[in-house]
Formats: sequence, C-alpha cells, structure tokens
Amino acid sequence: MKLLFWIGIFVLILGIASLVVSIPRNETEGFKAGGVSIGIQVRHDEKISPVISAVMILAGAGMMIAAKVKN
Repeated sequence: MKLLFWIGIFVLILGIASLVVSIPRNETEGFKAGGVSIGIQVRHDEKISPVISAVMILAGAGMMIAAKVKN
C-alpha cells in the first residue's frame, strides 16, 4: 500500500502545480507563396482548467487516505 500512497502524493503535487504553472505552446502564423514564406512565431501560455486541477487534487488525497486506511 506504500505504492498507492506515493502515487497519491505525486498526483496531489501535479494537481497543485497545474494551478500555478502554465503550458507554453508555439505556433507559426503567416503565409507561403511559391518558395517565399513570411511568418511570425506566436507563443501562447495556456493553463489547465481549474476543474481538472481540483479532480487531480481530490484523487491524490483520496489515494493517500485509502492507502493509510488499508494499513
């Protein structure tokens, strides 16, 4: 049951981190005509939905509680 506890801690930490850390995404916008291309690279910082973060936090806490109850 120690493995379940450690997995719970990992999921809990990921859930808390997902509330704070944003995920960068780069995309190129522009056009290409023949052999010539003109474009600009744009960076977007996206955050994970707070609902998903809350589910991860609750799942991690639930795994930790379940591991302690089994002992």
